[in-house]
Amino acid sequence: MSTSWAVEEDPRKVANELIEASRGRPGWLAAFTDELGAEALVDQLRWVLGVWRVSASEASRLFGVSRQAVSKWLVKGVPSERIETVANLAAATDLLVRYLKPDRVPAAVRRNAGHLGDRSLLDLVATGDSGGVLEACRAMFDFSAAQA
Repeated sequence: MSTSWAVEEDPRKVANELIEASRGRPGWLAAFTDELGAEALVDQLRWVLGVWRVSASEASRLFGVSRQAVSKWLVKGVPSERIETVANLAAATDLLVRYLKPDRVPAAVRRNAGHLGDRSLLDLVATGDSGGVLEACRAMFDFSAAQA
C-alpha cells in the first residue's frame, strides 16, 4: 500500500485514503486502529506525567515498577493491565487542566486533602487507586451543590 500525505492534511481525507488502500486486506484496519489506540495511550501517559510534572523516577515509584519499565511504556506502549489506570489519570488530568491554571496542577496533585484521608492524588496513584483519583477530581469540580 502506498499513500502520500502530510500531517497537515484533513484527517478525514487521510482516513478515506487508508480505507480505500486497505480494501481487500481483511483485518488491516482493525490492526491499524489498535496501533493508533496504543499510541494515543502513550500520548496520554506522557501528557499526564508532563502536566503533573512527574519524573520517570517518580512515575516508577507511583506505578510500582522500574524506571526502565516506565521508559519502555513511553516507547513501546502501555501494557494492557495499565490501560484503565492511564485512562483514569488522563480523565482526571483533563478535569484538572480545565479548572485550574496549568502551573497549579503539580501542587494540586501533591497536596494532602482531608477528604482523601490526608493523602494526595499521587498517594492514591501509588496505592493503585486511579479510579479514586478520577472520582476525587470529579468531586473537586462538582459545582452542582453550589448555591447561587
